[in-house]
Amino acid sequence: MLMYRSELGASTTTVEATYALYAVGLIPGLLLGGPFSDRYGRRRVLVPALIVSALASVLLMPAGSGLGWLFVGRLVAGAASGAAFSSGTAWIKELTVSGSGQDEHTGARRATMGVTTGFAVGPLIAGLLARAAPSPVVSSYIPHVALTLAAVPLVLRTPETHRADEDAPLWSRLRLTEASSRRFWTVVVPPAPWVFGTSAIALTYLPGLVLDRLGDNALMFSAIVTMLTMVAGILVQPLARRVNHPDKPRLITTALGIAVGGLVLGAVAAADAHWWLIAIAALVLGAGYGCCLVCGLMEVQRLASTENLGRLTAIFQAFAYLGFGAPYLLALIEYAVPPSELLLPAAVPAVLTLAWTTYRAAHGPDPQVLSRRDSVAHGSAKPEQEDDRG
Repeated sequence: MLMYRSELGASTTTVEATYALYAVGLIPGLLLGGPFSDRYGRRRVLVPALIVSALASVLLMPAGSGLGWLFVGRLVAGAASGAAFSSGTAWIKELTVSGSGQDEHTGARRATMGVTTGFAVGPLIAGLLARAAPSPVVSSYIPHVALTLAAVPLVLRTPETHRADEDAPLWSRLRLTEASSRRFWTVVVPPAPWVFGTSAIALTYLPGLVLDRLGDNALMFSAIVTMLTMVAGILVQPLARRVNHPDKPRLITTALGIAVGGLVLGAVAAADAHWWLIAIAALVLGAGYGCCLVCGLMEVQRLASTENLGRLTAIFQAFAYLGFGAPYLLALIEYAVPPSELLLPAAVPAVLTLAWTTYRAAHGPDPQVLSRRDSVAHGSAKPEQEDDRG
């Protein structure tokens, strides 16, 4: 994102707006891609999404001649990514569970690591190319186009795990009984925006505070911060695995606690505007991102039936990607409030979310989860009687 400021002369607000515009395309891509993959199969959604994603990078290449290309490219990239994320996450879970003997949460962790690795490696390579290669606005997108198109034949050879059900009307695929679950709306949805809210602040907002001090090293610093944020999101996975308990809110409390700590460190870094403080804050925010994402996906996979996995995943991810708008909101408020005074108040809603979701999750497992767990364990759809204290 800093490349847009240094190479195109875009303002901070414009750069943050392109981040928000990505989310604008992403959310309908998620909400349509999930139901379509539940009806037509994962491959029939993911392959077109990959091709459109490559096209989006091609649209971004002429951004040097006009910012309009930047806005269009980001919007298309968001829509393609949304369809790929919702169908791909469900597919990874199904491929992991199918005949592998893996536990039920391995798919969630693999999906988290896949998304996170892409976010880490992509900007790092783009930053290196933007610094060393000619025509950085063009050359930084070439690896994405090449790798995305190379992935298409691999996807075509991957076994389909979800049988197409084209007899059911599409409108029925947009209805989702699990989405009416009390646990989904009170435990899964409230923390969701903090998934990418934390990472977006680390990736785009904090590095921008020291851009003028770093000179020619600004782009490289931004790429390194991106890598640190995403690497922390990957390395925190073993902690998430150990902390997780299906009937206790330990993981969700840990995830939001780390996110709050990252926001507080971000406020300190914004006050002093030292690059090393920003790097530390990015590591903590990245760990919060990784924990929040894997926690949400675990909850979704516990709640969702096989027929509705893509749709419930899409709804969760749509709420999660609302967090991409956080840097844009901060950039708007920055005209009236100094950056050093912005992030500390932003930690307040995170603390409230932590308190609310911990309380709600502690009131017992959702009855739908118990029913599905019992059905898997005993081959029966009849659940055991449990006291739902909520």
